[in-house]
Amino acid sequence: MLGRTKEIAIAAVIYFVTIFTLLVAVYRFLDTWNTIELNFFVAGALVLLVAIGWGYVLSALIFAPKKRMEDTLTSLSNDILHELNIPLSTIKANTAMLQKTLTDEKSLKRIKRIEDASFRLKKLYDELVYVIHKEMHDIPKESFDLKDLLEARIEVFGEQKRNPFRVEVKPYIIEADKIGFEQMIDNLISNAMKYSGKEAPIDVLLENDVLRIQDHGVGMETAELLRVYERYYQVDAQKDGKGIGLALVKAYCDEAGIEIRIISEKGVGTTVSLSLSAVRV
Repeated sequence: MLGRTKEIAIAAVIYFVTIFTLLVAVYRFLDTWNTIELNFFVAGALVLLVAIGWGYVLSALIFAPKKRMEDTLTSLSNDILHELNIPLSTIKANTAMLQKTLTDEKSLKRIKRIEDASFRLKKLYDELVYVIHKEMHDIPKESFDLKDLLEARIEVFGEQKRNPFRVEVKPYIIEADKIGFEQMIDNLISNAMKYSGKEAPIDVLLENDVLRIQDHGVGMETAELLRVYERYYQVDAQKDGKGIGLALVKAYCDEAGIEIRIISEKGVGTTVSLSLSAVRV
């Protein structure tokens, strides 16, 4: 959506600058030859007619085909997403029914694994829907409690049986793109766990409108810290990931008006601070 708006803005600037230049040229020409004002207005009217015609041609040749392509892609994406949602709903419904009929512990554990896998698939489905809609439309903001969101995401990460979490967050209502905010938090928590030992605690603190996610892991040197927002850059290439997490985090923060700051020390750990005053309700 933002890319399309930018293209339209650029085209509009070029269009009006060209028309203005043409009008100035006509005026200079008529003024040089001491032509009466009536002729200037006639020439100006002709220029405006040319501008209208040019604008119509510009729209027909450039914007209309692109709009048709976007409409086609939107329709196709919606159809595919609808078809993906059907088997997910079927898996969820059937696992719920099987849980009611099975009694042995081994079978119930297997059903629980299927249920967890389908939950993760549903999460991926929701994120895919979000990414597609974000490209096509503006994502509406909504109000939600940061404490509830953090607790839900930490519970999910806690299932990995890795780092303990120390959380000090009181109820705190913000207004933002919730799915995008959740993805940002997931990236930050995932990074904190990835670059820490399995027993090292992860601290999540909220104080004076600033949310801090702190690990006690490997940390970064100054040279590494300067590059953390670069797409595909990884401090440790041996770790899982593609090196785009913090680039996405930074892009979201810039769009939402959230100030992000990262402090790190090699061998001590890393602290990511998010100033939420711009999104607080």
